[in-house]
Amino acid sequence: MDHQKRLSHLLALHKQEPHDAFTRYGIALEYQALQNHAEALQWFLALRQDIPDYVPTYYMLAGLYRNLGQDSDAKKIYCEGIQQARRNGDSHAAHELQEALEELEDEADDMEDRE
Repeated sequence: MDHQKRLSHLLALHKQEPHDAFTRYGIALEYQALQNHAEALQWFLALRQDIPDYVPTYYMLAGLYRNLGQDSDAKKIYCEGIQQARRNGDSHAAHELQEALEELEDEADDMEDRE
C-alpha cells in the first residue's frame, strides 16, 4: 500500500476514533513520508498537546525539527520527551531520546569546531 492510500485509510479511521493516539501518530508519519512537513508538524504538535504521554511523538517530532534545520526546537522536544518517558516509567524510551539528544548536541559541537 502506498503512502497516499495509507494516509486516506488512517484519516478515515481518525474520523471514527478521533482520540486514538496511534492513528494520529500514523497520520503524522504518512504526511512526513509524503514530504508534507507542514501537515506532519501540525499532527505531531496536536498529538503532543492532546496526549502528552504518548512518548513516540517526541522522538519523531524532534527528528522532524532536525530535518527542517530547527535544532533548538528539536533539543527542546527531546528534553520534554525524556521527562515524559521517565514519568511514564519507560526507561527504554528515555534512553533512546537521550541518545538522540546527545547525537544532536555532538553534531552542533562539530559544527562549531569547523567554524
